[in-house]
Amino acid sequence: MTTPRATLPARIAFARTATGTAENAFAALVLFTLFAGDFWRNTISWPGYFLLAAVLAVVSAALIIRSRPRFRWRTTPKTLVLFLALAVVSIAWSAYPGASALGALSTLVTTIAGVFLGLRLGWPGLLSALGNAFRWILGLSLVFELVVAIFVRQPVLPLTPVYAVPQGKLPQAFYWSRDLLFHGGPVQGIVGNSNLLAMIALLAIVVFGIQVADRTTRHGSALGWLVVAVLTLALTRSATVIAAALVTAVVLGFALWARRAGPDRRGPVYLVAIVVVAAAIVGVSLFSSRIPALFGKSEDLTGRLDIWAAVTRLAQERPAFGWGWVSYWAPWVKPFDGLATRNGVEYLQAHNAWLDVWLQLGIVGLVVFILLVLTTFGRAWFLAIDRPRSTIADDQPYRAVALLPLLVLGALIAQSFAESRILIEGGWALLVALSVATKRAANAPAP
Repeated sequence: MTTPRATLPARIAFARTATGTAENAFAALVLFTLFAGDFWRNTISWPGYFLLAAVLAVVSAALIIRSRPRFRWRTTPKTLVLFLALAVVSIAWSAYPGASALGALSTLVTTIAGVFLGLRLGWPGLLSALGNAFRWILGLSLVFELVVAIFVRQPVLPLTPVYAVPQGKLPQAFYWSRDLLFHGGPVQGIVGNSNLLAMIALLAIVVFGIQVADRTTRHGSALGWLVVAVLTLALTRSATVIAAALVTAVVLGFALWARRAGPDRRGPVYLVAIVVVAAAIVGVSLFSSRIPALFGKSEDLTGRLDIWAAVTRLAQERPAFGWGWVSYWAPWVKPFDGLATRNGVEYLQAHNAWLDVWLQLGIVGLVVFILLVLTTFGRAWFLAIDRPRSTIADDQPYRAVALLPLLVLGALIAQSFAESRILIEGGWALLVALSVATKRAANAPAP
C-alpha cells in the first residue's frame, strides 16, 4: 500500500523539497562550485571565482529568506551559531585581524550556502543535488584527463596560472593535470588534486549507492555512475580517502545492524562499537609507524607529521582562544608564512581539522567544534537507524536516503584527521547543511 503524501515520515521529509527544477539546478551548481572551486579558479581566475561565489551567495540568501517555515531559533543548531560567533569575535584578539576578517567573511558566505542546502531541500532534494553535482565533476574530470592523455601528452598548468617560476622548475603539485591517466594515476581531474577528487568520488559512491537502493533514478544510470565513482577513486590512489572509505563502511555496517536490532536490542551494537573504537585508538597508538606503509605512504605521512608538530607548537603559545580564525591559511602573514612548506609547495592547512581549530580558536573553539560535530552526528545516527515517524510508523519501511547524513558525515569526520577540508568550501557547507537539516528533522512533529 502506498503511503499518502500527507503521512510522509517527518524524519525523512524534514523540510520542503526543492520547489522546482530551477532550484534543483541551482543547488547542484552551488555544490559543484563548493567542491570544484579549483576548476573555476583555474579557468576564470580568482576574481572571476569571487564574482561567481558572490552571486551564488546572494541568490542562496534570497532563497533562505523566502523559506517556509522560516528559520527559527528552536530549530537552529546552537553549537553552529556559537562556533560562527567565536570565529567572528576572534578578530578582536587575532594576531592577523585583516586576514581574520577575510576568513570570517569566507566562512559566513560558505555558511549561507550550507543553510540554503539544509533549509530548502528535503533529503530527496539534497540527494538529487549532490548526485547531479558529482556526476558533472566526475564526468568532466575523466574527460579532462582523457583529453590530456590523448592529445596534450604532457602535464598541464591552469589556464590562469599565478606562478612566476619557470615551468621546468614548478613542483608537481602546481600542475592542473600531470598526464597520469594511462600510467595508473594518481589522476587529479578538474579539481587539480587527487585527494580532493578522491573524496568527491567517495561521497559520490555514497550518493549513487543510496540512489540505487531507493531507485530514485534510473537503475542502469545509477549503477553506471556508481562504477564511474569507484573507478575514479581507484585512479586517484588516495590513501587517506581509502582509509575514510573503510571508516564509512564500518559506520554503514553498524547503522544497518542497529536498524535490524530495533530500539530495544541495541545494547550489543553500542558495546561492540565502543570496543571497535577503543581497539582502533590502541592499534593506531601502538602501530602508528607501520600503518602508513599499508596505504603506500611514507612514515611521516607525506610530511604531515612535521606540519602537525609545527601547528601544535604554535597552538601551545595561545592555547585558550588561539591565534584568530582565518579559515584557509593566509600565507602573507605570520605565523603562516612558511609554516608548512614541502618540496617547494606551501600548504595552507594543518592537514588535520582538529589541530587547525585548536590553532585558530584555541581549546574553547575546539570544544565548540567537537560539540557541533558530535551533536550533528548523534542526530544523523538516530535519523538513520530509527523507523520513520508517521501515523503508520509500524508499517513504514526504512529508506536508504535516511542514511545519507550519517554516511556523509562519517566520511567527512574520517577525512578530517588527515585534511582540514571539513572547515572550508564543500566540507564546511555540508557540515552546516547536515547540522541544520538534522536539527529541523529532530524537532519536526509527527504528522
